Amino acid sequence: MAVLHMLTAIILWLVVTTGGSLLLMPYDKTNIVVLLLLFFNNLNILIAFCEIILGLHIKTIKKDYKDNIEKYKGKELGCVWAFMTMPLDNPFDSKAWSKMWSTYAVYDPSYQNDESFGFFIDVGNGWSTIPPCLLWNLAMAYPDSFSPLLVGCVGIASYWQVCYGTIIYIVSYLWNKRYVGKALQETVGFVAFANMLWFWFPLIGIYASVRMLGDGDLSVFQS
Repeated sequence: MAVLHMLTAIILWLVVTTGGSLLLMPYDKTNIVVLLLLFFNNLNILIAFCEIILGLHIKTIKKDYKDNIEKYKGKELGCVWAFMTMPLDNPFDSKAWSKMWSTYAVYDPSYQNDESFGFFIDVGNGWSTIPPCLLWNLAMAYPDSFSPLLVGCVGIASYWQVCYGTIIYIVSYLWNKRYVGKALQETVGFVAFANMLWFWFPLIGIYASVRMLGDGDLSVFQS
């Protein structure tokens, strides 16, 4: 019997990684910048692994997408629920995690199209944003061991990359009217809200980067 489902696996990852990171923090009182960035960085690391999987298993995703369209046409929310409650016997099964994208594709078919912007920006983010997130998590835990110039420059570059990619993706989604035929509340919740996390949180990272470059230290994590 499976112990985990997709939703519980995602929650468990966030609780363990963010909670474990907080235990390493050297501050008497962890501020809101640290809390928000730890949550986002660890969420982004998980999604980045899934984005790598998007590139590796695009053929499987295309096949699963066709099955989903036939089975869930007009009831796309049922497809989301089926994915979230899907038993996860092996947390390291990349093909199981690839179903995240064949599910999301019922709202945005560009994610089963390896010629689309959405496909390439996400696969690219998957390969390129894990190291910066790890660097920032370590810098928050051990601020005396890292150069504010290094952390700040990497932060501006990485967080802006993610933020800009999200802006262009949302514009592309609206421009091509991929929302047509989908329930408004589902599109807002599953597409708009989920993607806007990768807009607002990176702005916090950019703010922290500018602060540390201006201050010449990592005191932004303490005040």
